[in-house]
Amino acid sequence: MKEKLEAMKAQALAELATVGTEKEVQDLRVKYLGKKGELTGLMKGMGSLSPEERPLIGQLVNSVKDTLEEKVEAALAAMRDSDKQERLRIERLDISLPGRRKAIGTLHPLTIVIQEISEIFSSLGFQTAEGPEIELDYYNFEALNLPKDHPARDMQDTFYVSENVLLRTHTSPVQIRTMLKHAPPVRIIAPGKVYRRDSDVTHSPMFHQIEGLMVDKNINFGDLKGILTIFINQYFGSGTSVRFRPSFFPFTEPSAEVDIACVICKGKGCRVCKNTGWLEILGSGMVDPEVFRHVKYDSESVTGFAFGMGIERIAMLKYGINDLRLFYENDLRFLSQF
Repeated sequence: MKEKLEAMKAQALAELATVGTEKEVQDLRVKYLGKKGELTGLMKGMGSLSPEERPLIGQLVNSVKDTLEEKVEAALAAMRDSDKQERLRIERLDISLPGRRKAIGTLHPLTIVIQEISEIFSSLGFQTAEGPEIELDYYNFEALNLPKDHPARDMQDTFYVSENVLLRTHTSPVQIRTMLKHAPPVRIIAPGKVYRRDSDVTHSPMFHQIEGLMVDKNINFGDLKGILTIFINQYFGSGTSVRFRPSFFPFTEPSAEVDIACVICKGKGCRVCKNTGWLEILGSGMVDPEVFRHVKYDSESVTGFAFGMGIERIAMLKYGINDLRLFYENDLRFLSQF
C-alpha cells in the first residue's frame, strides 16, 4: 500500500508539471483527489490491512492528499497570476495619454446667425414675435396690400394647402397679427421658417427670414436708415459701407433694397459681388397706409417702417459658403465647423 501511494504521488506530480491550462489542472485534481479518483480507490484497500498498519497508512494517505492539494492550488495560483499579468500587459492604461473627449453637439450655423441677429435687435429695444407657419391668405397677402389679383403674388410662388390656406411665404403675417393684438407703439422682429417653390444652389423651398417692424408717432425713413446701419455695423463690422436703393414692395412705400460693401473684396469688386463691390442683404421701407387700414391703425397719427432679410444669405456671406444646400444636408464634416 505504501509503495502504491508513493507511486501515485510521484505520477500525479509529474503530470502536474506538464499541464498548461487551468482546466487541465482541475481535471488532474478530479483524477487523483475526486470522489472516484485514484486516491479514493487506494483507500478502499485499507480494510485488508492489519490493525497495526492502518494508522501508519492513514497518516500517509493524508500526507499525500495534502501535498497534492497544495501543489494543485499552487499551480492554479501561478496560472491565474500569469493570466493577470498578461491581461495587464495587453490592457494596460497609459495615464500619460490625454483623455478621449466625448463628442458634444453644436448649434446649427443658421441657429447661430438667428441668435446673433436677434441679440442685436434686442439691444435696440425690439421684442421677438412668432406666428403660425400654416397661414391664412388674408394675413399672408391681403392684409399686406396684395389682393388676389395683385401681380406681386407671382413673386412669392406659394405652396397652397387650399384656396385660402397656405404655407407662409414670409414672416410678415406675424407683423399683421401683432398689430391686430397690440396698439402702437410696436417694435418687433419675427424670425422663422418660410416656404416658396424654389430650389437651387442659392434657393431652398424652405428657408428662414427675420423681419422687423417699428410703429410709433413720428417714425420716418431716417429712423429706418439709422436702425439698419447700426445693425449692419454691429454684425458685419464697424465701418461697413451701406447704401439704400429705391425698390418696390406692395406693403411699404417708399421701399428700398439695402446693400453692403462686399464682405469678400471689401468693395473692390469680385466674382461674388459680380464686380459691383456691393451685396444685397435685405429689403425695407415705410409701412404703406393701406396696411395700417387693415389693422385699424390711424395712419394720420402713427407711421412705421418694416424690413426683412434671408438668414441663409446672411450666413453664406458671414461664413463664405457658396452653396445654400450645405445647410440642409446634415453633413457632420460641415456642421462640426460651427
